[in-house]
Order: sequence, then structure tokens, then C-alpha cells
Amino acid sequence: MTTAIDPQYAGSQAKEDIAVLRELAKQYVEIAHKPVQDTRRALWRQKNGLVDVPPLIYIRACAWHEMPQARCVCADPFYRHYEDYFRQMIFQDTFDDDYIIEPWVTLQATCVTPPEGIWGLPVRWTRTEMEHGSGVWDAPIKEPDDIYKLAEIHHVIDEEDTARRLEKLQEAIGDIVCINVDRGPVYRMWNGDISTQLAYLRGLEQMMWDMVDRPEWLHELLSIMRDGILRAHTEAEQAGDWRLCDHQNQSMPYALELDDPAANSAPVTRDKLWTYAASQETTAVGPAMFEEFMLQYQIPIMEKFGLVAYGCCEDLTRKIGVLRQIPRLRRIAVAPAANVAKCAEQIGQEYVVSYRPSPADMVSYRWGPERIRSILRRDLEACRECHVDITLKDVETVEGDPNRIRNWVALTRRVIDEFWPS
Repeated sequence: MTTAIDPQYAGSQAKEDIAVLRELAKQYVEIAHKPVQDTRRALWRQKNGLVDVPPLIYIRACAWHEMPQARCVCADPFYRHYEDYFRQMIFQDTFDDDYIIEPWVTLQATCVTPPEGIWGLPVRWTRTEMEHGSGVWDAPIKEPDDIYKLAEIHHVIDEEDTARRLEKLQEAIGDIVCINVDRGPVYRMWNGDISTQLAYLRGLEQMMWDMVDRPEWLHELLSIMRDGILRAHTEAEQAGDWRLCDHQNQSMPYALELDDPAANSAPVTRDKLWTYAASQETTAVGPAMFEEFMLQYQIPIMEKFGLVAYGCCEDLTRKIGVLRQIPRLRRIAVAPAANVAKCAEQIGQEYVVSYRPSPADMVSYRWGPERIRSILRRDLEACRECHVDITLKDVETVEGDPNRIRNWVALTRRVIDEFWPS
């Protein structure tokens, strides 16, 4: 087998990149084989299986861009992507949360999508020159007939490009760490929840006006999107491209009822996997309109899967009643804007409460242990009779403090011990 090195990175620079990557891969593999990873797997199986265990902690974001450890040196963007991943996971290991670091690294297969965008229409962004600044997009569906310009989407993999990239990564680090190939469809997570792409295609404010001004037209658009996602999912299943690493639940995807994630597994059907959906874009929409203009179109997609996690940053306090329609729903997000006590009362022990305290209150602005303890005690008291875990996400800043996340985890564990003593 020949080494697949891009010509512009041939020679000494490529060797330097690979040397950096190999050293990081060795550290990563050592972490992935720590006994604590199996301990965490067992705890997440129980948590997601609705067995009574104390709250688990999942750090989903840490203001990585502020950390000294985030400085990458690889020149090749392909290698740099994996360098960044290894560096972040090595840093994640220092938090002592319940995140599981798996003994593989994933290469995403090259999926073929319409050239103008995943729905065949261009979504053009205008961004500020400020680093990490805001942006505004130009929604391409402007006239009612524009929906007929949407592409008929399919699941297609560019096998030649996927093989080329896999060979390149295998040559660099394949003797150190297992390389899992993710062949799942593009139309998952934010590309598959309908809600996110609907806002991009139509505009966030306009899609809410459409619910009132042209509901039948909006139903037609939603039907097109639902059917397209279902078609792509079915084609992926028929091609054998759903695998056990394709669990998605915005958490650790272990559960008593499902097989564990596994690298390069045999093909599986969707009913063997977690799926995840949300509708942040309808957070200001009431329960009835949410059900009519979003949930009823998401359910046919979600019901094909073995377990379902629902919700991200949207306030679902008033929508838990309609979410109960989702077959095999197992996890519900309780976002910073939600009323934790009211959510916990409605959820009870039927689902996992994915409690998500505000990162601003927890870690982002001035380290305040008493403030943090007060909020956590209040909310965990409300969730005391629930199956609850704690997710820290959307952390944009920790004021450059590399110790803040691990200090927060340690403090949070002490609060957990007050309610669930060992």
C-alpha cells in the first residue's frame, strides 16, 4: 500500500505532521483503555436504562478555543483535524466527568450531496470580520414555488474519495488506533431534525409567519423534507451503512436495551440505534402549533429508531405532554431557559432528565462557588425523584481559565453527594 500524502504536504512537513499525530494517538489510546471507561459505560447503561443511579456529568463544551492545549501545529488540514480531536480528548480526560473516550477515532465517509447545499438550494451567509462574531443568512425559499426547486435527496457515498482518505489516515496512525468509518447519511442531527434546515431555507421569523399566513403551503414543504430524510435513511439502511457507531443522543449512547457502540460493526437496522432530534427554532411556538408544524413530521423519522433523545437549547416546559407521543422516547432535555421543577414534575421517572444548567451561571463569568452550589441544589432537589444527568454545554468562555471546568466538576460532584450519598 502506498502512502496517500497530498503533494503540497509531501516531504519533511508531512513527516513532521505524522510524527505529531502519532504521539498524540498513543496518549489517546492509553486514556481510552483506562479501566474507568468501562466503569462509565456501566453507569450510562443504567442511567439510560432508567435504573436508579446518582446523576452523571457530561462535559460537552469547555471553551476549547481559549485553552493553551488547543494550539495545533499540523500544516495539513486533514491531519490537523485529527490533531485537534486528540488534543481535545486528552484535555477532556482531565475533567473527571463521566465522558467516555472510546478506543477508536472516526473518519466520516465522503457523502455526495447536491452542490448548492444539502437541499439543493444555496444558503448564503454574511459574517462579521470579528473572530467568533455573528452572521446572517439569506434564506433561499422566498416565493411559494421555490419549494419545487428543492433537490430529491438521496444517500450516496463517494467510495473512491472515502478510500483515499482512509488510506491516508491508516498510513499515519492506523497501527496505533482503530479507525472507524462512519458511513451514515448526511441527514442526521441538525441536518435531519427538519427544524434547523427549515429555518435556513425559509428564515426563522418567516417560518413562524407561515404557520399563520400559509399553513397548507408549509405543510407541503414539511412533507417534502420529512419524506426526503426518510428516503435517505432507508437508502442508508438498504446499503448497510447504519452501524453501531451511529448512535446519537447528545450524551453517552449506552443503554441496557441496545448494543454498545462498536467500531466498524456489521450493518444494523435503525431500530438498533439511538436517534436524536430537537426544534430550537420553534421554542417560541406554543405546544399545539409545535405539534402541528414540527413534531408530527419528526415522529415518522424518529419512530424507526430503537431509542430517542429529544431537545437541545429550547424550553420544552410546556411541550413535554406532546412529546409523549414519540415512540421509545427515553431522554428529554431540560435547557437553561426551562422551568426545572415543572419539567421534573411532568417527566417523573418515565424518561431521563437531561438537566442543562446555564454555562453563564456555572463557569463563564466569574468563578462563584456559592452561586453554583445554590443553583445546583435548587434544581437537583427538584429532580431528586427523577433519573437525571447533568450536561454542561454551549460554553463559549471560561475567561481563559484552564482549570475552571475540572473545578466545576469537582464542586458538582460534592453537591450530588449531598442528595445521593454513596
